[in-house]
Amino acid sequence: MNNNSPTDRISSFQAIMLLTNFILGTGILVLPRVVTEKVKTPDSWISVILGGVICILIVLLHVRLCQRYPNETFFQFNQKIVGKWIGLFLSLIVIVYYIVLSAYEVRTMVETIGIYLLQGTPTWAIMIPFIWIGLYLVLGGINSLARMLEIIFPITAICLLLVIFLGIGIFEVDNLSPVLGMGVKPIRKGIMTATSIFSGFEIILFIFMFMKEKKQAPKSVIIGLGVPIFFYTMTTIIVVGAFSVDGVLLQTWPVLTYIRGYEIPGLFFERFDSLFIVIWIMQIFTTYTIALFLSALGMAQIFKKRCIRPFLFGIIPIIYIIASVPRNINEVYKMGGMHGNVAIYLFGIFPILLLIISFVRGSIDAKI
Repeated sequence: MNNNSPTDRISSFQAIMLLTNFILGTGILVLPRVVTEKVKTPDSWISVILGGVICILIVLLHVRLCQRYPNETFFQFNQKIVGKWIGLFLSLIVIVYYIVLSAYEVRTMVETIGIYLLQGTPTWAIMIPFIWIGLYLVLGGINSLARMLEIIFPITAICLLLVIFLGIGIFEVDNLSPVLGMGVKPIRKGIMTATSIFSGFEIILFIFMFMKEKKQAPKSVIIGLGVPIFFYTMTTIIVVGAFSVDGVLLQTWPVLTYIRGYEIPGLFFERFDSLFIVIWIMQIFTTYTIALFLSALGMAQIFKKRCIRPFLFGIIPIIYIIASVPRNINEVYKMGGMHGNVAIYLFGIFPILLLIISFVRGSIDAKI
């Protein structure tokens, strides 16, 4: 099966779906709490917006880098820029990053299902079907993945808006005031955390090669990031407005607590937390499958193979082992926090350095 070929193509809309769904994962459950912990004021939503804007600027630089190597992914062109061995080392770091991300998404899903849906079910019994279903999808390559995302995202968007705005009755605008009451210093403290929540923005480095309309890439990444910025900002505003700063800091999963905090008598669903968890599991699944695909794609490209199938089967046991390492939910979140910080440095700094080196080397070669 040839699923690592530059002849595989995705539309601009599918590129938007890949970017949006890769970002919308586990972060939304804890976003209001982790950002508010840093800001400690009702202005955490401003940090979310600023973090998203920073990611957009970084991704536009990623696009500029990809435009210099339109038929290659990051795993291939980095060796042309910094040499074979340094590029190979950098690619291996990225592959490990995505393997760990896959494991983190799987374990987070297991923890949530074990608490809210399938109490007492062994971890392995939840984890193994989830892993293998993702493997089945990714075996079809990027086209199968993109088509699945086109189906899942509208469902996710409608349900997320529904469960967020149905609880508007417990929202108190006074909990969000005063805006900038403590100045801009607290907001600055939350920007780094907010930016890490948008990890996944770097996917353009790997899918640009597959895009049919490469000239639409800047527009696609702006829209693809704009959607998560909207959802994350609205979620933060609503949840902080419902619980206040102190109330949000007391919640492990403030979004789930918010949804469980209201009932709509007379509707088919009177409580929406179970519906939200099902939809959210779909989003975790998309993040897991995209990360799995990228890790296998990287291994196939550094070993110059056109089929990712053997690498997928080799990665799956590693994901299971890593996902089994955390002993409790606190260790899972510690794993996720470290992962988000690594993403900022790995994809916020190195691709920009590669772009600068690429321009410098291009200028030197032109003079020679």
